[in-house]
Amino acid sequence: MSEPAEARQPADLLFQRAYAQQMAGNWADAILLYQNSIAVYPTAEAHTFLGWTYSFLGRYEDAIEECRRAIAIDPSFGNPYNDIGAYLIELDRPREAIEWLRQATAAPRYEAPHFPLVNLGRAYEQVGPWHEAVRCYRQAIEMRPDYEEAQQRLRALLARMN
Repeated sequence: MSEPAEARQPADLLFQRAYAQQMAGNWADAILLYQNSIAVYPTAEAHTFLGWTYSFLGRYEDAIEECRRAIAIDPSFGNPYNDIGAYLIELDRPREAIEWLRQATAAPRYEAPHFPLVNLGRAYEQVGPWHEAVRCYRQAIEMRPDYEEAQQRLRALLARMN
């Protein structure tokens, strides 16, 4: 972005306060602070995290809309693709989730690419083929050998396949 860092600073401070409220379980305060951050300076992160907060309230369609806004701001940011996929799985729409999760795994800016791999594995477990789910879980474990959820899901799926 060409804007100076000073232009984002007030929004970033609001974002940090929103995140603290979210982690404390104060959803209403977090939502308001994320919205205020976006009003000051919209970022992909603020929209994504606002969506994440909505998801804690079961507001998955609102969460998906915020992730779409995040992608419009920064298509290279992987988190909103993953989050849309995860929300679609929660809405029992795993087939729709697959393309979003594939995009998340290919996103250039994603600090935790093992997350969408596990979510992609979850989608493949529901719709098949299971060998794709196994591949996703193994790839996530390759990236993060200590990622317990991937290990547990892989073990459980392999047991179901035998």
